[in-house]
Amino acid sequence: MKKTVVLGATNNPGRYAYKAIHRLKQHGHEVVPVGIRKGEVEGLQIITDKEQQVDGVDTVTLYVGPQNQPSWYDYILSLKPKRIIFNPGTENRELEQLAEDANIETLHHCTLVMLASDSY
Repeated sequence: MKKTVVLGATNNPGRYAYKAIHRLKQHGHEVVPVGIRKGEVEGLQIITDKEQQVDGVDTVTLYVGPQNQPSWYDYILSLKPKRIIFNPGTENRELEQLAEDANIETLHHCTLVMLASDSY
């Protein structure tokens, strides 16, 4: 299964990032929640330290708006994911270009829809 960093993780069950973590775990994926506030979601501690390295990342799925992404660029790229999923509302041409320059695939899609349609 694909180790996935959920960037924008929250312990608020009304947020899509929370739902994505839940669904990813249901589908058997290893999930690493990363966000700006400490907390726990689905039994996992939310990582708030951008210095905490995560190895073996397949996918970063974004739940952070483009206006808040620049402070995360170095962290995202340091994970060396195979792909970045830009969920609706997170599209960012600057980050896409940085990813493409680093040979990271970028997708404009919805993680929840991908999981529901078995295209994750």
